[in-house]
Amino acid sequence: MVIGPNGDNLGRMSSRAANELAMSYNLDLFCVAPQGNPPVCKILNYGKYRYEKQKAERSQKKNSKAASLKEVQLHISIGNHDLMTKAKHAKGFLADGDKVNIRVVLKGREMAHKEIGEELLQKFVGILSEESPLTTEKQPSWEGKCYSAIVTSKSKK
Repeated sequence: MVIGPNGDNLGRMSSRAANELAMSYNLDLFCVAPQGNPPVCKILNYGKYRYEKQKAERSQKKNSKAASLKEVQLHISIGNHDLMTKAKHAKGFLADGDKVNIRVVLKGREMAHKEIGEELLQKFVGILSEESPLTTEKQPSWEGKCYSAIVTSKSKK
């Protein structure tokens, strides 16, 4: 199946006839759908086609933003106001489309009360999920003296 340079359907023809027709237009024969039955080929300027494709890829790459990982560190003796301030910062990160690593750090004898750190992390995630739903990318786990989890916003910007 051959499509002409103006987008009109020229019908089915052999590859030799399609190549000769492309040469008569001083253009190239490009197979746009080789897996089709019959394969679909188009008569076009391949250099221009390739340039337009690369240009579209560059603009798409320029407009996309890779999500970076931001970190919020908490301590079990944190005050309520400080906790709300950290939550406000974390909500800003999530609104920008970033991932947030939430870490609760325990020091010294605090390690005997790990459940307090776990409760603090759950409370903090609850505060973050009030406005928008969250996806837990890394489940809460202990890493030495830190209890951490990675969360992202379900609604991407």
